[in-house]
Amino acid sequence: MAKITVPGHEPFEVEKGTKLVLALEDNGIDILHRCGGKAKCTTCRVEVIDGDLGPFTETEKAAFTKKGIESTTRLSCQVQVESDITVKPSMTVSSTGNDPGPRPTE
Repeated sequence: MAKITVPGHEPFEVEKGTKLVLALEDNGIDILHRCGGKAKCTTCRVEVIDGDLGPFTETEKAAFTKKGIESTTRLSCQVQVESDITVKPSMTVSSTGNDPGPRPTE
């Protein structure tokens, strides 16, 4: 198991290998994923405060380049949780008023 901490929320544990966006959503964090986890919209970005999500995927690099976003954040739809981390979602349902989007696949 790996522990995920999100400022302002109680920490929670998930199975290692869980897609981060699903771990967040399934534990009450209102993260956006407007494109359904396809790395097209970048609304599921998270700031990694502590811990490691491994190297950037080629999909993440391409999405950040296309959108002109600095890659200091990660796409929660493209990474799996393998160890304890602390992350802060960049965009949430409550901060934008948008609906989250279609649920990403496992």
